[in-house]
Amino acid sequence: MSAGKRLNRDQIAKRVAAELQDGWLVNLGLGIPTLAVNYIPEGRDVLFHSENGIIGMGPRPDDEDVDVDLMSAGKGPVTLVSGAAFVHHADSFAVARGGRLDAAILGAYQVCDNGDFANWRLPGKHIGGIGGAMDIAVGAQRVFVTMSQTDKDGTSKLVEKLTYPLTTRACVTKVFTDMAVISVTPDGFVLDEVAPGFTPDDIVAKTAAKLRVPEAVGTISS
Repeated sequence: MSAGKRLNRDQIAKRVAAELQDGWLVNLGLGIPTLAVNYIPEGRDVLFHSENGIIGMGPRPDDEDVDVDLMSAGKGPVTLVSGAAFVHHADSFAVARGGRLDAAILGAYQVCDNGDFANWRLPGKHIGGIGGAMDIAVGAQRVFVTMSQTDKDGTSKLVEKLTYPLTTRACVTKVFTDMAVISVTPDGFVLDEVAPGFTPDDIVAKTAAKLRVPEAVGTISS
């Protein structure tokens, strides 16, 4: 294994934020995805959607400016951008189910090489619920997953077959891990970029499913 240093949560969020295009409406899931709002490139107009009824969600406020009545779906304090709107929960899901989300950024426990993913319950655990992830993943035009390459025991989260309860089938577009950026294609996983200090062979070694490595592989900008 090369002497690369795995990306932290903010670095993963910064990389996935760079993927978002001007004019997009984007849903943010819990965890790392919520940090993406802090890293939108200057001059790029991206509108964020929260499933609990916010269209125009801004970044977390400073602690002294927290409004306990203004929370994301993950119960974290947020701000509003100019022109933001509050909508009924049903209307918020009409946006998701109606295909109006240009992208969704979600966390996951596992991603399969055909785009299946699992993000709501660990095997043997009787906690957690499916929430809105299933509807959002089905309705979004693109699904970007942020997660670590492996679990705490070193087991790959990129697999040939899910062993965790399924969230949605064949929907993931790209995976952004602490080691790499990997596209999900009709031919399976394809390595796009590696984190600084890592080689493609390092990523292949930490991927349980087959990972195709093209001739040109980029390096994630730190």
